[in-house]
Amino acid sequence: MAHGFLQSLSPEIRVYSAGTAPAERVNMLAVKVMREAGIDIRSHYPKSVGIYLNDEWDYVITVCDSAKETCPVFSGKVRHSLHFGFDDPSLAKGTPEQVINEFRRVRDQIRRRILLFYNELVI
Repeated sequence: MAHGFLQSLSPEIRVYSAGTAPAERVNMLAVKVMREAGIDIRSHYPKSVGIYLNDEWDYVITVCDSAKETCPVFSGKVRHSLHFGFDDPSLAKGTPEQVINEFRRVRDQIRRRILLFYNELVI
């Protein structure tokens, strides 16, 4: 979701995303709540962070606490490492309505934090 929001802010920036334990495919509830926000992430697919470890980056941003703890060391040049802590909505329990509302809650937190980052640091 963070990738989708950040990429939607400007075609001039390049955004890549990966995980420490990538799923087989993007969670369909994430696709649904992002579509509700006007962003289509259907073409996104999970990748392992390992493919990016030797590259140069302006920013490396971890977005969940488990990723912060398990993120490997980037051997490439990283100008800024940031952590934006969010709950993982895929771990939500409850009724289907409670689970989708958790995805929406986290989506809205991610949107606010990405906008703040973009407005303060990127532009």
